[in-house]
Amino acid sequence: MIVIDASSLAKYILREKNWIEVENYLLKGLYSIDYIVKEVANSLWKHTVVLNRFSEKEYKVAYMILKRIIEEEVIMLENQMRYIDEAVEIAFKNKITVYDSLYIAQALKCGELLTSDEKQVEVAEKLGIKVYYIK
Repeated sequence: MIVIDASSLAKYILREKNWIEVENYLLKGLYSIDYIVKEVANSLWKHTVVLNRFSEKEYKVAYMILKRIIEEEVIMLENQMRYIDEAVEIAFKNKITVYDSLYIAQALKCGELLTSDEKQVEVAEKLGIKVYYIK
């Protein structure tokens, strides 16, 4: 089972470089933690309000795509609390955020991680997780 993190899902929804590679994984079905919805919605907000990359209308379309991916269970979500203790340990031992560590903790159970975050790649591989890195 492959866990997708917010960096890769945001890349897909924002249509950033190499976004189509993420789609190939989405077609197979993925897992993640429920926190991913908030994290990606915030990324969309930042691109709209702070970076002025999107109009409010474009934000609403992108947000609708995010919700549809979740509602149609293209990504199966698990409660982040299931992984929080392990994530905190990973964060302290590897000097990465608890947010990023949550995906790694879930990937420890599932075995694989899809990410666009170089630091997560480094830590996940160190912990023996198979990583799919989309730059």
